[in-house]
Amino acid sequence: MNFHQPLKVRFPALFVALLFTISCSVVPVTGRRQFNVVPGSMISSMSLTTYQEFLKDNPPLPAGNRDVELVRKVGARISEAVKKFLTDNKMADKVAAYNWEFNLVENKEVNAWCLPGGKVVVYTGILPFTKDESGLAVVMGHEIAHAVANHGGERLSQQLAVVLGGVSLDVALQKEPEQTRQLFNLAYGVGSTLGTLAYSRTHEYEADKLGMVFMAMAGYQPERALSFWEDMAAIPGSASPELLSTHPGNENRIKAIREYIPKADKYFVAR
Repeated sequence: MNFHQPLKVRFPALFVALLFTISCSVVPVTGRRQFNVVPGSMISSMSLTTYQEFLKDNPPLPAGNRDVELVRKVGARISEAVKKFLTDNKMADKVAAYNWEFNLVENKEVNAWCLPGGKVVVYTGILPFTKDESGLAVVMGHEIAHAVANHGGERLSQQLAVVLGGVSLDVALQKEPEQTRQLFNLAYGVGSTLGTLAYSRTHEYEADKLGMVFMAMAGYQPERALSFWEDMAAIPGSASPELLSTHPGNENRIKAIREYIPKADKYFVAR
């Protein structure tokens, strides 16, 4: 299917509304109800395959490298915070879903990501912008928050409902394997359509907040998120029209982060 062409709804809107009603979960911290019909076990399997294929093509830097050790140190602290957060909020059953791994790859792109199951990859290109350990905690906390909040599963559920008529992921993989893989990549940020941009901005705001909670619980001052994004906003050419971006506009994002700092501070545990 050509993803540049308009999407066609193949079933009544009432069915979508019914699916939303019976297939909702709640995002931690924000309490937003999210549409999710994708089994976590299948997402974990697809994510692991994607992760392994990526590392095969992009070998991680070796242990002993100073930057690798920093990535793993920050990752260990934030993953422990995630475990405590889930346990404290009556979600201890979700802890077993994470088998954390933290890798640094040589790549000039300013990027980092976390797949479901706790597979985290940081690109060397982002390190000049994080500057220090706390700055790295901002980025890693944010990316891990996307996984904990199941944003990818939510986006994939939306795409399965619209593009493939609401079929289950296993059926979609059997009938339309290539298209389903494309939808999976789309859900995890490989591509985007105007139909998903509003949700993506919502996800970014949620990941900012939840990420600040995680870094605070890990012993990093959540105020560092504000200075990090202020520095990013000051980079020439970094801003883009919010309507056409999956990320919130810099001004709106910074405002939301500043307003949330007092709440995130309540989770701070000094180390």
